[in-house]
Amino acid sequence: MQNVLNTDLSGKVAVVTGAGGVLCSAFSKTLARAGAKVALLDLNFEAAKAFADEITSEGGTAKAYSCNVLDRSICESVAEEVKKDFGDCDILINGAGGNNPKATTDKEYFEIGDLDAETKSFFDLESDGVGFVFNLNFLGTLIPTQVFAKQMVGREGCNILNISSMNAFTPLTKIPAYSGAKAAISNFTQWLAVHFSKVGIRVNAIAPGFFSTKQNAKLLWNEDGTPTARTGKILAATPMGRFGEAAELEGGLLFLLNNEAASFITGVVLPIDGGFSAYSGV
Repeated sequence: MQNVLNTDLSGKVAVVTGAGGVLCSAFSKTLARAGAKVALLDLNFEAAKAFADEITSEGGTAKAYSCNVLDRSICESVAEEVKKDFGDCDILINGAGGNNPKATTDKEYFEIGDLDAETKSFFDLESDGVGFVFNLNFLGTLIPTQVFAKQMVGREGCNILNISSMNAFTPLTKIPAYSGAKAAISNFTQWLAVHFSKVGIRVNAIAPGFFSTKQNAKLLWNEDGTPTARTGKILAATPMGRFGEAAELEGGLLFLLNNEAASFITGVVLPIDGGFSAYSGV
């Protein structure tokens, strides 16, 4: 897909966490096509490397790094590697995140009898699973920001872009921890925007609607490839009547990173959702 906004990121160093995933690998490719030197960070090094190789094969500049966003010492080591390879970070995309089955209920609604039934209700959620989800999403954004924003302070034109979600606006059924964690990301985005407003860093977020990825495949599709009942509900509540495509996040990404077009925009969470957040269901 072409750079729809003609955002020129030539000479910029962009760091993308969670870059081995569907959406963040697409972000990495978009940044590279706009001229940025892209560092793809992921716990799954091989996945990140495969996407970095795709970028370089297209003529872009990219390198993969193995990184655990929950380990500050590892993040600091990676930051030094990136600085040595490319220079100081100008753009940070905090894309690492996810859910965990231990923090997900089996049913949308609690019913009398569920306490004794062989179903995982709210009362059966495991604290370590809930803690993992909160840590991965919130601390997995906070720690890389602490590390890479140090390279940004006092330099004009730097950007941090966080990845929120539709469930930050209204919690989705079955996934209370993930919904709460993404709500924290939206709040944290606003906090960071204020905190860094005097030192040349703009901080914004995008809130994707529903995209079919490996992470949510089991919730959206049956084993035989047919849509689940949840998919039916999602599409019925999305006025455009379909899932989004990763490329459709490109415009919002490039707009918020464009220091001319979005120079006075900081602290916003931009929904990219096919109208989901606007629809009341009636």
